[in-house]
Amino acid sequence: MSEFTEKDIHKWMNEAIKEAEKARAIDEVPIGAVVVKDGEIIGRGHNQRETSQNATTHAEMIAIQEANETLGNWRLEDCHLFVTLEPCVMCSGAIVLARLKSIYYGPSDPKGGAVRTLMQVLEDERLNHQCEVHAGVMEEECRSLLTTFFKDLRVRKKKNILEK
Repeated sequence: MSEFTEKDIHKWMNEAIKEAEKARAIDEVPIGAVVVKDGEIIGRGHNQRETSQNATTHAEMIAIQEANETLGNWRLEDCHLFVTLEPCVMCSGAIVLARLKSIYYGPSDPKGGAVRTLMQVLEDERLNHQCEVHAGVMEEECRSLLTTFFKDLRVRKKKNILEK
């Protein structure tokens, strides 16, 4: 059961959406994340793989790293992650290792989701830590960011092909 009200959840997910919009503004896949502790954002991140040419610069990884720096601690036991898409296996592993208390995410990721879609990393009782999962948060708003981005990308690619 969530310790947040629906209003709180929407507030924090809207902050993650703002991060996703930052990614879109720099032509990155629009995924955003925030880490919350005691009602305050202590970490923010948005996708930066293309910009950084670093495969590990996913929104979740950046938000977790910033939260670690803010707290001066690798343990995020009383922290909550809000992210606009179901995390991949790398990010799910980081969530477990950071010992986040809970995660709230938008739509499932049928091609890479490792929370409940392709794998169930966060709730696997064989691991030393499990994370409370809340899926489908503001799902349509988050999905719309992604579908619009990829639709626009296809249009730009088609236009570039036709111009050549």
